[in-house]
Amino acid sequence: MDWIKNAIHKEVKKHKSNDPFKIASSKNILIRYLPLGSTLGFYEKVYRQKIITLNHDLNNDYLMRYVCAHELGHAVLHADANTPFLRKNTLFSTDRIECEANFFATQLLLYDKVLEDYETKFDVLRESGIPYEMERFL
Repeated sequence: MDWIKNAIHKEVKKHKSNDPFKIASSKNILIRYLPLGSTLGFYEKVYRQKIITLNHDLNNDYLMRYVCAHELGHAVLHADANTPFLRKNTLFSTDRIECEANFFATQLLLYDKVLEDYETKFDVLRESGIPYEMERFL
């Protein structure tokens, strides 16, 4: 998945940030907040406009950031594909594009972290607000 790491490096360098909200804004990707029930978020492209939709009922800023990073992964890696809704169970998905978006989100949010500075993988995930299920992408 070196090509994904290269894409992340390019985005962070270009936008001088690993914040998914800042990157999306700089790329003119519309972020909207809607009540989505059990759906965490989704990405779509409508008439050449890239749109990330996040569940406005997420009461955890870290989870909101992770979901935005995941959907940004779709916008960068799968720009022309409207993606399925991200739900909690999608975090375990083995579908290729979902795995790639999870890898993108995890690596983006950990971009400036040195894993050796942490006692366990779960420590860095907890500090960064990344779901523990993403441990496989470290």
